[in-house]
Amino acid sequence: MNKRDYYEVLGVSKTASDAEIKSAFRKLAKQYHPDVNKEAGAEEKFKEIQEAYAVLSDENRRRQYDQFGHAAFDNQTGGGGFSGFDFSGFDVDLDDILGSMFGNGFGFGSRGRKSTRTRGDDVLYHMDLSFEEAVFGSEKDIKIDTTVSCPDCNGLGGHDESTCDVCHGSGTITSEQRTILGSFVSKTTCTNCGGSGKTFKRRCSTCNGKGRVKKNRTISVKIPAGIDSGMRLRVAGKGEAGLNGGVAGDLYLEFNVRNHAFFKREEDDIYLEVPLTITEAVLGCKKDIRTLDSVVTLSVKPGTNTGDKQRIRGKGIKNETTNKVGDMYLIFNVVLPDKLNRNQKELFEELAKTNLENEEYNKFTKFVNKKY
Repeated sequence: MNKRDYYEVLGVSKTASDAEIKSAFRKLAKQYHPDVNKEAGAEEKFKEIQEAYAVLSDENRRRQYDQFGHAAFDNQTGGGGFSGFDFSGFDVDLDDILGSMFGNGFGFGSRGRKSTRTRGDDVLYHMDLSFEEAVFGSEKDIKIDTTVSCPDCNGLGGHDESTCDVCHGSGTITSEQRTILGSFVSKTTCTNCGGSGKTFKRRCSTCNGKGRVKKNRTISVKIPAGIDSGMRLRVAGKGEAGLNGGVAGDLYLEFNVRNHAFFKREEDDIYLEVPLTITEAVLGCKKDIRTLDSVVTLSVKPGTNTGDKQRIRGKGIKNETTNKVGDMYLIFNVVLPDKLNRNQKELFEELAKTNLENEEYNKFTKFVNKKY
């Protein structure tokens, strides 16, 4: 399924502020929430709105999306559609929206109680790439220490689950206070179960009740062609594990691309300095040039000077994230011989006796010989 532009989904401009994005999300979430809107397609529309808000409300995700579009999330786990996203972290936000519109007694199904699920932290990993790995793309295995859900208790933190006998599974404690203005009812998170509504007869000894354990993992990542220094790639769900069944955080790879011995890079264009001998520069020549993927033969025109530039279209970097191809630029540099043999020296001495036409040289000579 072709994804719509996230800004279009929320009906905001690409320069929208965080407040404008949140306001648009609140309005649309109230309109299309499946507990409110029973029309066909409302649920899918609601999921689309959630996905757009999950990206645009997060500074790092929004920056990646603005730079790479939907391709920034190609490494996300999960299948097609919206299954690569878990929006449990937005339960509280949605409850606040709908609760403020319809009152706290509005039925949200499973959302009627504040979720205690907590999204795991994101992880930033710095990766060095060779020039070739960045230009052509590569697959890399990285080893990283992160927390994962405890395998012995499935991230619950304990065994023999039972309903909390203090809040009776609601996760909250309700209290009533009478004043001269009337009675006020307040709800607070149950301290016995931490708001989960569940307790355990036995604490998990593997994770000591935390639901998470530290583990060294090897993660395979596909690096798209065209990556440059300072860019980040998001790998969904490979960060720190969440709490109480919350979704895991994301792994962000930040790249540092090592310099090449000859090629220089500016965005998707590459530059190559080409040395020319005096005779090649004066007389012109055929020159073999190594590009990123082949060797081509070019004609160097007579009278080429140091600093002259020549472009080869389409021989730059093929960027997978933008689907653009850069150009290659040759910067010529006329070099002097390190030493001359006797015959070469004699030829240069004979050449020096002739008048080589050069407008810039002749102007300078006239300036020097001008009388004061």
